[in-house]
Amino acid sequence: MTDALWIKLIGTVPAVLWVLFATAVYFTLKETIVQRMMPRVTAFRALGFEVELAGELLDRAQDESKTPVTATARRTALGRLEHAADVLRGGRILWVDDRPQGNVPLVELFRATGMHVDVTVSTEEAASLFRRKSYDIIVSDIEREGDRQAGIKMLRLLEQNDVDVPVLIYTGHFDPEKGVDHRIFAATTAPAELVNYVIDLMERARYASL
Repeated sequence: MTDALWIKLIGTVPAVLWVLFATAVYFTLKETIVQRMMPRVTAFRALGFEVELAGELLDRAQDESKTPVTATARRTALGRLEHAADVLRGGRILWVDDRPQGNVPLVELFRATGMHVDVTVSTEEAASLFRRKSYDIIVSDIEREGDRQAGIKMLRLLEQNDVDVPVLIYTGHFDPEKGVDHRIFAATTAPAELVNYVIDLMERARYASL
């Protein structure tokens, strides 16, 4: 082997060593790099598709409710949804309304955040569930099947069964001047407000369990 060839071979040694060193470092730190990158990737996905989907569902719910909403209220609700993923995920809602079709966008929205939502159309159906299952929140209308006090009567049934779950009233017609039952956490006709109330209650439930 000529001297020139030996010189070339010796010259390539540093480059080969650097490649081997970089390869060793990569495989050593690969798991750590992936673990640190995945939350960021997830966050970027949340900022894109998920927030866009939430906005579309909230707009659909707004169209169903026919309740005026300001751009600020919409932006605030979406902003809170974006940062409340860990709080909402795994939460359980029992939704009672004899006209569930109008609530479909909001039900889809909460399910998209990882919440479990059971939908019922009567107090009897709701009772069969809250006697067997645990919920974080109950969302209810007031008037059902011609009974203008159906929602209030359900509150008394909750008390009789010692079910201590906060209730949100979501209905197109609610007059707070007629009085608000002590079992009602809040009442609203606006989807954006309902979103905020659900987040408020889930934050309270999560922090209480710490």
